[in-house]
Amino acid sequence: MFKTIVLALDGSEESRQALPLATGLARQDGARIVVAHVEQVGRGGPIPANEHEIQAEIRKQAEELSADGIETSVEMHNVMLGGPAHAIAEIADGANADLIVVGTRGHSAVAGLILGSVTQRLLHLARCPVLVAPPTDRS
Repeated sequence: MFKTIVLALDGSEESRQALPLATGLARQDGARIVVAHVEQVGRGGPIPANEHEIQAEIRKQAEELSADGIETSVEMHNVMLGGPAHAIAEIADGANADLIVVGTRGHSAVAGLILGSVTQRLLHLARCPVLVAPPTDRS
């Protein structure tokens, strides 16, 4: 069913929840995974001090997927305008993706609007289905 899956990772625990979903679907369908990481720069804020560590972790996760037999590539982008959701949607378009898999922090719809949820924005921008991994139970 799926040939290309874009897996959006930002280094957070919430985004890691999307990893097993994307991996399972890729194995089931023999799909390839394009790991997308987008760092928003500008808006007066610096790049996080641990951005290099985040990128290294994401590359390691992609290497592990490849070692497990899943064709995997990595797309890392920095954006100043438009935000990460736009860039992830563009990566998916460029990869001819059948699906985008992404995590969520579990904010309510109102909080998501106020906080500018990348996942919520992606749901409106993507030209392919978006599978949202639920947050882990923190109770």
